[in-house]
Amino acid sequence: MTATRTGGALLVVAVLGLAGIGEAQRRGGGGRGFQPFEFATPNQITSGFQFCRIAFRGNRYGDGGGWSVDYPRADVNLSIRLSELTKTPVARDVSGTPNHLVLRLTDEVLFSCPFIMMTEVGAAYFEDDEAALLRAYLQKGGFLWADDFWGTAAWEAFADQFAKVLPPSQYPIQELTLDHPIFRTMFEVKRVPQIPSINHWMGSGGGTSERYADSAVPHMRGVFDAHGRIMALITHNTDFGDSFEREGDDPQYFLQFSVEGYALAVNILLYAMTH
Repeated sequence: MTATRTGGALLVVAVLGLAGIGEAQRRGGGGRGFQPFEFATPNQITSGFQFCRIAFRGNRYGDGGGWSVDYPRADVNLSIRLSELTKTPVARDVSGTPNHLVLRLTDEVLFSCPFIMMTEVGAAYFEDDEAALLRAYLQKGGFLWADDFWGTAAWEAFADQFAKVLPPSQYPIQELTLDHPIFRTMFEVKRVPQIPSINHWMGSGGGTSERYADSAVPHMRGVFDAHGRIMALITHNTDFGDSFEREGDDPQYFLQFSVEGYALAVNILLYAMTH
């Protein structure tokens, strides 16, 4: 990974390294079930960037840990890094913590979020009304990033559900090539990195493919509108969320995965907010 401007790569390493064990990384993580949960309401929408995470129903035929994987540290940490590495204003609460929202596809707040993220989407299930609302959101200019699912079974489960949202005959899922602008929106990234969960990386002695031979190649795919704009970005066989959530847990993991993960994530957010 290199930067499009002189010294940019060093800037990423320096800024992230200085804060690598800061307050954002000491915040507790942990999963939550779909219910009960305090989902976002319209009065929580403020000016400035807000990370919007989608809570979805589980698919018993899928493969994944559910919507709350990496929550909330990934949401907070990525927002902090976006504010440090760019001039993007990030909404914060009175304590200075970035505002981040969790919502269902049926919540009114959806159309106030220009960017939404879903994780472990191999386990996602969409009811017909949820699929219709996500389709309307994307067609109106919203941007979805779906991340962290591994192997053939998870891909097939997600593709089957996403076909309810955007029919593949009209909106095919396409592999992004490295000459796409998203790889150089701010930082020049020369590959799709395979980022494992820190637990897999440690438990396997440094392995990066969580489903081994079945997930050996990381993919970045997109669904495009009629003008060639990415509506949905899909990162398969890689886990960007852990590179945000776990950046402060191990220095070697940080250097090997978080720096490159943040470089591409910043590119993705800037692309989403400017296209």
